[in-house]
Amino acid sequence: MNKKNTAAGLLIVCITIILSCSTAEKKEAQAVYTPDSKALYDSIVHMDSVLFGAYNTCDTVTMASCFSEDIEFYHDQGGLMTNKDSLMLATKNNICGKVTRVLVSGSIEVYPIANYGAIEMGQHYFINNREPKPKYPSIGKFVHTWKKETAGWKLTRVISLH
Repeated sequence: MNKKNTAAGLLIVCITIILSCSTAEKKEAQAVYTPDSKALYDSIVHMDSVLFGAYNTCDTVTMASCFSEDIEFYHDQGGLMTNKDSLMLATKNNICGKVTRVLVSGSIEVYPIANYGAIEMGQHYFINNREPKPKYPSIGKFVHTWKKETAGWKLTRVISLH
């Protein structure tokens, strides 16, 4: 009888272990961003703030100072623009006073590019100032390539996806 109780007890323990393993919540790995360089991260976040502060207030002089002369702007809906003058004209005609950019809090990631500058990635949305603010705005993604020059940081490439 003792062997039967031991075998039954062992069987119950095994079944309990198997069931607890199979019903345990499976957790997937989640990436947690930590900047390689806090100083670089802070510099690029500052430049993002300068650029889009100017964008939101139609300060085209400050905005233009953030772009390189040979900026490439890739927009999923608008296509490609390949120079600063065209980009600034399009901004003046289509954006100024009409659209506000809102950064999704905590979404910016910054990665160093050796002997060049940095890549900034993040999420944002745009509000049409002529329409009621949407309850759930459509969030877009962006990738910015910043080049470190003697005069400061210049935005050389933009990918904007909505």
